[in-house]
Amino acid sequence: MEGAWAFILSASSFLFLLFLLKLQRSNKRNLPPSPPSLPIIGHLLLIKEPVHRTLQSLSDRYGPVLSLSFGSRPVVVISSPSTAEECFTRNDIVLANRPRMLFFEIMFYGGTTIGAAPYGPHWRNLRRLTSLKILSPHCLAGSLAIRLEEVRLLVKSLYEVAAVAGGGGFARVEMRSRLQELSFNIIMRMISGKHYFGAAVEAGDTEVARQFVEVTKEMFELTGMDPGDFLPVLRKVVDFKGRERRMVDVAKRSDVILQGMIDEVRSRRKRSNGGQEVESKTMIDSMLSEGYSDDIIKGHILSIFAAGTDTSVVTIEWAMSLLLNHPDVMKKAQAEVDNIVGRDRLVDEADIHKLPYLQNIINEVLRLFPPAPLLVPHESAEDCMVGGFDVPRGTMILVNAWAIQRDPKVWDHPTSFKPERYEGLEGDHAYRLLPFGMGRRSCPGAGLANRVVSLALAALIQCFEWERVGEELVDLSEGTGITMPKREPLEAMCKVHDCKIANVLAQL
Repeated sequence: MEGAWAFILSASSFLFLLFLLKLQRSNKRNLPPSPPSLPIIGHLLLIKEPVHRTLQSLSDRYGPVLSLSFGSRPVVVISSPSTAEECFTRNDIVLANRPRMLFFEIMFYGGTTIGAAPYGPHWRNLRRLTSLKILSPHCLAGSLAIRLEEVRLLVKSLYEVAAVAGGGGFARVEMRSRLQELSFNIIMRMISGKHYFGAAVEAGDTEVARQFVEVTKEMFELTGMDPGDFLPVLRKVVDFKGRERRMVDVAKRSDVILQGMIDEVRSRRKRSNGGQEVESKTMIDSMLSEGYSDDIIKGHILSIFAAGTDTSVVTIEWAMSLLLNHPDVMKKAQAEVDNIVGRDRLVDEADIHKLPYLQNIINEVLRLFPPAPLLVPHESAEDCMVGGFDVPRGTMILVNAWAIQRDPKVWDHPTSFKPERYEGLEGDHAYRLLPFGMGRRSCPGAGLANRVVSLALAALIQCFEWERVGEELVDLSEGTGITMPKREPLEAMCKVHDCKIANVLAQL
């Protein structure tokens, strides 16, 4: 133990000298304003949960381009539309890298996934595969039947619960678990071709799904700020709260599940055509046919799943929570769906572009509760300038989308839920509304997310009447996690809209 403390003391002294040298060098640069910091640890003690709120408070005091030190790592926080635009246009290539983070290295196959890989040929290849062969408009049109079927299963399950209530009364339902099943099945059917939740699913598949949901939940919990990422010298002697050991354990369990999915698809491909090449139908099929290694495929499955499931779930849950607290907005949305779609059939994706008020609601939900409030961190590959300030090479860039989207200088009544604010704006809110990021490292799954959220929300509004469980407003407190979930799962009262839509639901 004495040896460990001696190592920590000597390492701290060495880092302190480096800090002094860095400070002397930084005085020659026009760095962004910064709060007072401590030697070695920098500003780490200032960072409290939720991080996006802490950073907003610091930016309000020091400006929209804020310089921080997270231990040995320089950080710049961006909190205005104009500086975000600079990052994603003029400096887009310079800031296209990702910082090396411990959770990327351990849980995301050495940082080789599309979300974690540095900008270069490997990342461009994965982006091409994703944009052209998995999430392109053509491929999304091909997976329309999956989304329609899963949304119909969701409303059917709610109809069955409401029918038990009888007499046209309201039934109490918990929404988060239902939305998780919806999102999980859509993504996994696109990835592997299998349905993992539902009455007709085999018990073994349901168990695999349960384990994978649990593993990804733990992953989200472990992807926050880790002191080991910013004080790497201490990582050798201190395992902060056992996080690294937990990451290794989660990575092993995840790998077993993912390898099983690949092996099953590989076996199915051989059976379907006597071992000859078969037409690619799922994401795993596409990657196997192009000769990707199993580790790259597993990493891609993990990336698509992590980015595509929880984000849609939290967005729909926040949307329903806000609509329950604003019944006038709910009624206006229901009137739009009734006028365009009617109650003789269920809403289809072809109807979505005819429902502008629904899209305004979704934009407002994403503004108030972006599923990635700090986006995914970027890193500068070389020296650049943002907002008139020098940004040195190797600086981690955090774009505080949450702060930009609630900035009173940018939005009127920024904390109010007002879908009408988008009427007539068209595309005028670029860089003021950026829940999926911008530029070449923006989320490639934005198109899929919009389809899933729009279709599911439209169906819930069309098919059911909704009320709060009690007189009190739905609690909008934020939970912990990188996707900013509600602290408490949403519970609501629902009943079938009327007998016409009941007849449609009864035939599902």
